[in-house]
Amino acid sequence: MPLPLYLLALAVFAMGTSEFMLAGLLPDIASDLDVTVGTACTLTSAFAVGMVVGAPLVAALARNWSRRSSLLGFILTFTAAHAVGAVTTGFPVLFATRVVAALANAGFLAVALTAAATLVSPDKKGRALAVLLSGTTMATIAGVPGGSVLGTLLGWRATFWAVAALCLPAALGILKGIPTGRVKEEATGGLALRAELAQLTRPRLLLVMLLGALVNAATFASFTFLAPVVTDTAGLGELWISVVLVLFGAGSFVGVAVADRLSDQRPGLVLAVGGPLLLLGWPTLAVLANEPVALFTFVFVQGALSFALGSTLITRVLYEAAGAPTMAGSYATAALNVGAAVGPLVAATTLSTTVGNLGPLWASGLLVAVALLIAFSLRTVVAVRRSAEVLQ
Repeated sequence: MPLPLYLLALAVFAMGTSEFMLAGLLPDIASDLDVTVGTACTLTSAFAVGMVVGAPLVAALARNWSRRSSLLGFILTFTAAHAVGAVTTGFPVLFATRVVAALANAGFLAVALTAAATLVSPDKKGRALAVLLSGTTMATIAGVPGGSVLGTLLGWRATFWAVAALCLPAALGILKGIPTGRVKEEATGGLALRAELAQLTRPRLLLVMLLGALVNAATFASFTFLAPVVTDTAGLGELWISVVLVLFGAGSFVGVAVADRLSDQRPGLVLAVGGPLLLLGWPTLAVLANEPVALFTFVFVQGALSFALGSTLITRVLYEAAGAPTMAGSYATAALNVGAAVGPLVAATTLSTTVGNLGPLWASGLLVAVALLIAFSLRTVVAVRRSAEVLQ
């Protein structure tokens, strides 16, 4: 894999850390800025909505920019948003910086997903995507727990500064390692935006996006609410929350690594084997969550299966959106973040039921079941297409 791909993954690591880190910082932010925790939680929603809306919007605006200029502009904007957020004393300003950061993150990821596919041969899109997404998995392994510890020791503002600092070497790498050339000219030879947006009317593309969103919704439904499962259900101390998050992140890294080898040529195999296992894993975790050893084991396994299926389905989005070369990355980004936004909302509705803290785990199982029912009835959508089509 080319070096520029790993530089993009470094930036994705910083951005992934920012997206997930608020879960452990919200109480301190609320106290420092004199708002309720419920109000502080809107920072998470603002980021998710910004990602969903921003991915296609910003990608469309960036079509006439060079890849280098686009990626560099997005990461510098993201850095500046975190610097402003780190020094603000007002919640409205912090809220605005999260929206700006989300838009920059969405634009960066949309262009990076497309750029990653062009840095390798056409039959290695899945491997390139796996390298890029390893930045996200490493964020869950190291970035989020590290940010939580840093926030505990030095305050939430220090975590914002750390994310901003992480972006600087990635920006330098992009400046030196990403070739110039306009995105539209490189990818399309001048294909009209309307023609690329028309790809969204294709049932195959929409269905794969839906499957990716459902699997990601299941992932974030449980990931968001793992902390009370650790402390209340399993009866462990707060320090064990970071351990569980690291285990989930380590599993996600393994899952992406496995999908790296299979998502291009054998996506049906990943779905056929991993899907039922993922479906069984969530309710099993709910039943055994009070046993620490079982909790640790299944968190790792579910992280691996979730990201193996998720990255495979997002790879299929890129293949299905081959007719929209400058917008394909934004479609994949939107699918991921629709899931990331919807999953926690679905899970939150289960917390007041009789299952309590275990409700999100059951909700994840339900979301995976829906995805598998759709995938089974429309299984040709995720099957490998003919060689001539795959090599487009």
